[in-house]
Amino acid sequence: MRTTPATWAEVDSWLAVLQQRGHLHQVTIEADSTRSVQHRRSSSPWTLHHPVLAMDFVEHLVRAIRQRETEASR
Repeated sequence: MRTTPATWAEVDSWLAVLQQRGHLHQVTIEADSTRSVQHRRSSSPWTLHHPVLAMDFVEHLVRAIRQRETEASR
């Protein structure tokens, strides 16, 4: 369990790794400090408005990746 709230720096680190590994097509930091992420070139962007909600998005994405990898290895 976390004892401190998520920060944009932490979110940016996770998003950078996910983009480098090919799980996200594009990550954009907007002028109002929100982040826009796109899974694939053809998908609609998601807007992440708060670091805590952005970490929820990251967690959901990492779980989906792990599940796909587990199913692929069977």
